Amino acid sequence: MQTLSTKEQELIAKIRKLSPLLMIEVEDFIDFLSQRRDDREIVFAAAQMSEFAFAQVWDNSEDAAYDDL
Repeated sequence: MQTLSTKEQELIAKIRKLSPLLMIEVEDFIDFLSQRRDDREIVFAAAQMSEFAFAQVWDNSEDAAYDDL
């Protein structure tokens, strides 16, 4: 079994002191944070994949003047 860090133990102790209703709110908030992280990762991955597709459009002599801005 994995040993919990001090911070994890502190968080668990705080959660255990909450009412069942507040525990549900904490769980919802954790789910929200996880979803937000996943959404950001998807957006970042899509941006990285599109760089190659847009390279020819972005990297041209006509737009070179904007490279130094």
